[in-house]
Amino acid sequence: MHNDDFHLDTLAVRAGIERSQFGEHAEALYLTSSFVFKNAAEAAARFSGSAEGNVYSRFTNPTVTMFEQRLAALEGAEDCLATASGMSAILSCCMGVLSAGDHIVCSQSVFGSTINLFNTILNRFGITTTYVPLHDVAAWQAAVRPNTKLFYVETPSNPLMELADVPALSQVARAAGALLVVDNCFCTPVLQQPLAQGADVVIHSATKYLDGQGRVLGGAVVGSKEFIRGKILPFLRTAGPTLSAFNAWVILKGLETLSLRMERQCANALALAHWLEAHPKVARVYYPGLASHPQHALAQRQQRWGGAVVSFEVVGGRDEAWRVIDHTKLLSITANLGDTKTTITHPASTTHGRITPEARAAAGIQESLIRVAVGLEHITDIQADLSRGLD
Repeated sequence: MHNDDFHLDTLAVRAGIERSQFGEHAEALYLTSSFVFKNAAEAAARFSGSAEGNVYSRFTNPTVTMFEQRLAALEGAEDCLATASGMSAILSCCMGVLSAGDHIVCSQSVFGSTINLFNTILNRFGITTTYVPLHDVAAWQAAVRPNTKLFYVETPSNPLMELADVPALSQVARAAGALLVVDNCFCTPVLQQPLAQGADVVIHSATKYLDGQGRVLGGAVVGSKEFIRGKILPFLRTAGPTLSAFNAWVILKGLETLSLRMERQCANALALAHWLEAHPKVARVYYPGLASHPQHALAQRQQRWGGAVVSFEVVGGRDEAWRVIDHTKLLSITANLGDTKTTITHPASTTHGRITPEARAAAGIQESLIRVAVGLEHITDIQADLSRGLD
């Protein structure tokens, strides 16, 4: 299927399907570690890469390939490579393009595990990182060094829902000879397509909205065919942070309802954000769909909707935030997001609990902050559940 011939909703259901000789309608699940060749010459050609085809499920599997092709179609990309998780997608991207002595410029507002990856693992191999405010394009420009090879952003950010001006950052990155890598986990291609806005690479945690029901782990790196096959595949083939065929099959089925889920969850999130903004025990609400968000105009240009995650600060500190969380009976107290079930967490002690207090402060993560990933329940039930603690 050619991306330009069909709407995104159609691609989410149909793209990437490759039927076997049995003509199955649903995507086939290929649970096999290896593949049989017609003869020794074909085996040699497949192993050398001179002929296309499946070799070994560590890096080639038909079910995984279907997922990769479908996600590439949704992102408007040439190619995609699936990984075992979102963090393994980030690692694969970094290991594919970076060498000792290289430099990363990263937003201060990224997932805590991403900061740990950059600071405690990549740093051991001589790869350094400078953190700058996500929205301050001048700060990104000032952070560039001669050895800067990669810009890394989440937009919107986790959990404060800050936005990066992707077209503006892409100009800075290109001038520096660096790749602009955008984590599109919160928005998915339904809400925004960073490659069309100037990004070079898109990262996904397929664990979140792409699956959509909290069932399996998965990740993906999306970009040009030259980048994916030339930079990422050699690392994945050797190191093996591989997406299992079963997980790929589950996420494939999740993609079929992605647009429907995102539309409903974003509508719920907007209604919840308005409700929280009017509550006397809420000090501040972070949601790009609100007119009060400082980057609301940018969100309207870059995103289709405001997203399905709402963060807010309660009046008080950690005790008051935990009280709100502990009084919920419907919402799931878990740090995962992207589920059809609404989840609630305290970022300072969970998703960002392993980074230093200084790093949390720089990222704006307060003890009074609560993050809600809004699901498909009726909005009045979600509001009533939060009211138990807020009231």
